[in-house]
Amino acid sequence: MFTLSQLHDYAELCILMRMLCASTSHLLSLAGLAPADLGGMLDTAADLKADRALHDRALGGRAVLMHFTKPSTRTRLSFEAAIARLGGHPVFASADQLQLGRGEPIRDTARVISRYAAAIVVRTHAHADVEEFARWSSVPVINALTDTHHPCQALADLLTVRERFGALAGLEVAYVGDGNNVAHSLIEACALAGMHVRVACPEGYRPLPAVAEAAVAVALRTGGSVTITGDPVAAVTGACAVYTDVFVSMGEDDRRAQKLADLALYRVDDALMALARPDAVFLHCLPAHRGEEVTESVLEGPQSAVFDQAENRLHTAAAVLLRLAAS
Repeated sequence: MFTLSQLHDYAELCILMRMLCASTSHLLSLAGLAPADLGGMLDTAADLKADRALHDRALGGRAVLMHFTKPSTRTRLSFEAAIARLGGHPVFASADQLQLGRGEPIRDTARVISRYAAAIVVRTHAHADVEEFARWSSVPVINALTDTHHPCQALADLLTVRERFGALAGLEVAYVGDGNNVAHSLIEACALAGMHVRVACPEGYRPLPAVAEAAVAVALRTGGSVTITGDPVAAVTGACAVYTDVFVSMGEDDRRAQKLADLALYRVDDALMALARPDAVFLHCLPAHRGEEVTESVLEGPQSAVFDQAENRLHTAAAVLLRLAAS
């Protein structure tokens, strides 16, 4: 004889086992990808960029739910355009447009949306929320940004670098500034691609040790390397790409003065950029705060590839959807 509580627990276990046994693939970070998976997605993105009619019916009129709890320009528009480009229908829902805003648990929301949509694209704060969506969803869940990872951005970053320099293996990339979610995904992507990534951050702003250590282990297998340093000059010297992100992210206004002071020596200006290769590109995920993390002369200068990078968000988003959600 089972109690009601035991029956409830058993039912929950059965649901979870079905989810774990399902073949659904998600993109929560780049850490779970194999080098061939990364290369395949970049190849697909390049093909989609070259032929705008390629796979234009891949989603077959199906809906893709986009749940964003944070403001967005590039991520929202690139995914909406990518879904439409593949013949699907983007459905946007902010936090106050779902019952999540009234206390419905993620696990219920994910199971319901799975009955309606071909995939779920989530942009939110806590990475655990995206993991919870993936745990209960029977369709692919794509991380469109959390406080810990931004995998779709890193795919566009590498596609941009590959367009400029060809093969990625062996290239040197420098990231300067706050070791945030963008830095985490860039580290993971470069390690998978066999690149040498050097990240310069002051103490207190370094990437999470777990992310860096896992990427080092991957780089040992791919022939790349991961270096975390406090010296922006050492990071940038000889690099083919110099990358930075905003020093003050959304929701950090109360820390603004302190962060700008702590990170002032990591601003990318003409003098720092001159230490990179003569043919180096400047990268930024945008939006940029001119005069803070980067000078106007660098952002608008001839080495800047930031708008190519922004465009490539569309093509890599389409590649991710094609790989995970297309029939």
